[in-house]
Amino acid sequence: MLSWQIATQEYRGNRNIVHNPGNIHKNGDALSRWALANTPDNPAWVPQEEHHIEGIGVTDIGTKYFNQVKESYKIDKNCHISSQLLMKDCKDPLLSSKLDETWKKAYDERTFHLLDGILYHRTKHTCVMALTDRALISTILHECHDSVAAGHLSEDRTLERVKTCSWWPNWKKDVAEYCQTCDRCQKANRATGKKFGMMIQIQEPKYPWEIVHMDWVTALPPGGDRSYNACLVLVDRYSKTPMFLPCHKDDTAMDTAIMIWNKVISHTGLFQKIISDRDPKFTSALWTNLNNFFGTKLAFSTAYHPQTDGL
Repeated sequence: MLSWQIATQEYRGNRNIVHNPGNIHKNGDALSRWALANTPDNPAWVPQEEHHIEGIGVTDIGTKYFNQVKESYKIDKNCHISSQLLMKDCKDPLLSSKLDETWKKAYDERTFHLLDGILYHRTKHTCVMALTDRALISTILHECHDSVAAGHLSEDRTLERVKTCSWWPNWKKDVAEYCQTCDRCQKANRATGKKFGMMIQIQEPKYPWEIVHMDWVTALPPGGDRSYNACLVLVDRYSKTPMFLPCHKDDTAMDTAIMIWNKVISHTGLFQKIISDRDPKFTSALWTNLNNFFGTKLAFSTAYHPQTDGL
């Protein structure tokens, strides 16, 4: 709008701009709303900022590196056979059967390409050099993880760097082992918190209503004579019998305890264990004291793991 205002300054005094709301425009189409090109011929032309190239990074790999790769191919059986098969451009079952399992699978999938005596491994997004020399592989791992440019990246980011420059059999396993045995990474990235606990299987009950799963269903539309907006669900782990108790979302721990005593325990007897999430009603001091008095054990599920409350 500012550009058009500047462009129409010479007609000031001889024009009257009247705003028409969009909802009264009945003839809006592609022709009436044709956009003018942003060129100097356009009176509302806005000059675009020019983006200059500040610099280009170039990495020059000398012939010494390529010669070292070629020399390593001569003493490696898989590289020598793969090169022969690609040079002849033939499928020799007898010759290809001498390849190791990983190399044979890659050759059968036609992921190898031979260029100037160098084997390249092609995927959907990359085409990188195939390596067999452990010294070269160690150099690649060092440059992609330990060097100043790498800065001891995580295992996943190191994998991303390695796969853009080279390939060798079981390279993912080697990268993972290299990162996990890096002395500096183990010292700097060691876990400082407590270790995660082991998953424990819920014991199987011996009789009905010995172990009960309990949880709330909230945000329900109000219903009933007291406008209930929540429901407390109890499920017997032995018989899978459910019980649905209408309640209110803002019920206290005392309200919940009285409701369970009057409507459930009076018919089923005391529970031995209650499995629930970490709702404040269950973690309150009142509920804890009640369970201690009745001899009922509270078993809290893992946070954000509702599957524990189900069957």
